Amino acid sequence: MGVLIALLTILLGVVAPTARDADRVRRALEARYQHARTLKAVFFERYTDGSGGVTAESGTVYFSRPGRMRWEYESPEQKLFLVDGANVWFFVPADHTASRAKLKESSDWRTPLALLAGKADLSTLCGSIEIVSPASGAHGEPAARGGPGEPVLPLEPGDTVLRCFPHDRSGAAGSASQGVLLETDADANLIGVVIHEPGNITTEFRFGNWQENIPIPEAKFHFLVPPGVAIVDEESLAGEIR
Repeated sequence: MGVLIALLTILLGVVAPTARDADRVRRALEARYQHARTLKAVFFERYTDGSGGVTAESGTVYFSRPGRMRWEYESPEQKLFLVDGANVWFFVPADHTASRAKLKESSDWRTPLALLAGKADLSTLCGSIEIVSPASGAHGEPAARGGPGEPVLPLEPGDTVLRCFPHDRSGAAGSASQGVLLETDADANLIGVVIHEPGNITTEFRFGNWQENIPIPEAKFHFLVPPGVAIVDEESLAGEIR
């Protein structure tokens, strides 16, 4: 009977992913961006506040080694989130105020995405990593991922979702958030990130049109304070980036 159950499980394609499978996907994702000096992509961001409120924004993101990134929000309003290698900046032109924090003090999950700019790797950022969902369902149809407070989006054939349990500042695993989902396509491109936080709060990023090793002006990664704009030093920018 045990052999029959094992055979049926294999035929139905529901064999549980192993730690070795997760490590293989992790290494492929890291290798995909290991030699990229610059990156550019379009992004879509959706934030759910846990009480039914949802906001959606979109724009263009740039990465540059070592550890610099620029998020240009274009819709529904202009905003800028910038990591220059030492500081994290957040600027809303309509507010005439720029917030600044030291990079090590910022808990916004865009800062760990510096792995795309060669500043870190998933082994360093994650206390543990597991595969949430394989590429397809039992009969080859696109699978879906979902859970409490988690957007349910179809996976294309070849897509894989990893769950990262990040370290907190003391080095303990799993306490920085309720887990971060990293979705990759068949070519190991990062196409989605979903961050779960206490209170059923969810932030989701979707990426597309990746471009590698393109010329990006150095000025893109330096924040020049516009005339009449006040600078406010923040201990953490996590609560500002919404």
